[in-house]
Amino acid sequence: PMATAAALYLGIDAGTQGLKAVVYDAQARTVVGRGEIRYGLNPTSPDAPGRAEQDPEMWVGAMWQAANQALDEATEARGQHARTQVRALAVSGQQHGLVALDVDLRVIRPAKLWCDTESAPEAEELSKSLALPIVASHTASKLLWLKRHEPEAWARLHRVALPHDFLNLALTGTLRMEPSDASGTGLLDVTGLRWDEAAAALVDEALLGKLPPLIRAWEWVGTLESSAARELGLAEGLPVGPGGGDNAMSALGCGCTCEGRVAVSLGTSGTVFGRAPAAARDPTGTVCAFLDAAGGGLPLVCTLNCGTVPEEVRAGYAISLEEIQRMAEDVAPGCEGVTFVPFLAGERTPNLPTASGTILGIRAGHLASPGLLYRAALEGTTFALKAGLEVMQQHGLPKPISQLRLVGGGSRSALWRRVVADAFNAEVACPVEAESAALGAALQAAGVDAGAKDLAAWILENHDAPVSQVISPDPEGVAALQEANRLYSERVAQLHGRSTTTEVTRENTATHTTLG
Repeated sequence: PMATAAALYLGIDAGTQGLKAVVYDAQARTVVGRGEIRYGLNPTSPDAPGRAEQDPEMWVGAMWQAANQALDEATEARGQHARTQVRALAVSGQQHGLVALDVDLRVIRPAKLWCDTESAPEAEELSKSLALPIVASHTASKLLWLKRHEPEAWARLHRVALPHDFLNLALTGTLRMEPSDASGTGLLDVTGLRWDEAAAALVDEALLGKLPPLIRAWEWVGTLESSAARELGLAEGLPVGPGGGDNAMSALGCGCTCEGRVAVSLGTSGTVFGRAPAAARDPTGTVCAFLDAAGGGLPLVCTLNCGTVPEEVRAGYAISLEEIQRMAEDVAPGCEGVTFVPFLAGERTPNLPTASGTILGIRAGHLASPGLLYRAALEGTTFALKAGLEVMQQHGLPKPISQLRLVGGGSRSALWRRVVADAFNAEVACPVEAESAALGAALQAAGVDAGAKDLAAWILENHDAPVSQVISPDPEGVAALQEANRLYSERVAQLHGRSTTTEVTRENTATHTTLG
């Protein structure tokens, strides 16, 4: 490729709350344009409390708008020829969502999203026959739900797509799946990288024929077709990368492309993921058996209670965020023996759906100290994430951690960054670019455009995510939090009859007869 002409790459990330686009200048190694369109869930009726749905066509409209915002901004930054310098694009998307398509590849009904729990009974039933259990988020459970609850829709089902696959279809006219997002369906043989016939047959004998062909992490899904090119003002025939699930794309964009770097997302819920040689095989289902977007595994755990827990304390005392954080900074690590078990919404890591939160170790004066309870909430949610990491390490995540990459809203708090560094006893850094999934999509497009077979190594070498706020663990803090973490584990075991790191294996361990 000509090194002189600027090479721009468009990355799209279709999330649950909105769609974001970035234009990345590969030579300057910087984002030169951004766009964002916010949206919400479809309104639901009170008689369907677990339902969470969106119209896939809404994502497509948001993609044209956000991408054009980003391309217009790039044109202001890089001159009127910016659109002609875009060489490729790729799409990241919320995982698991079921997009049901008919014989003309038109949407049959609204997409059931990852956070839709209506298919919990189906997930439980399928798990009895699967080697690795699934939860309601997995697409397989949503398919069985559709078959049982909406037989007319099921009868019209011709092809299954995930959210990012549907956007690829709008861009290229081609429907394919790639390993990272396919690994969230519950229907992929993650070692052989092919559809698991036995798992598909548990849902329906005809399902296998409705799953799209699979492509590899370094293959194009297709090229920009004429109507999409017109929407974006880009050249027809531009290559479109395979894209991937948002966690896999985020790993590319936040620099977790090599073993030893682990991403910790401090959002509403908490997530920990990192690159491993292969997908995790956790018989309890605590560690997700995801694949990354570069030919490796992406073990991942999710805690339901993260940013919501300290926020509950702040709101309860009606103090501003700045003020309560300042108060909490004056509290010594370990919070004078107060343990905040953060399971306010029940928990999935460890699997305690009916659990609630508990504050233990309270002495006189503690309830009058919002700073102490706020810090205890930060410590408790962090210990829960650390317990998740320890389970991941039992299931294939390489042990030594060179650096934790913090993303999500909580990463903006200097205090929380400090708690994470000391609790994990590891260096912590924040990627400069907050939109790691959209950036990851742009980097994937650049890597596939460069002909890189080993995307992880190529990104690490050429486009490693820059970081800021690098902090090292403080020995005194580490010692104090080690003790506090020991107390936390002990108290969780007393309350919930199990340790935080070792999951009770399900009694109905899968028989190998069903899966051949």
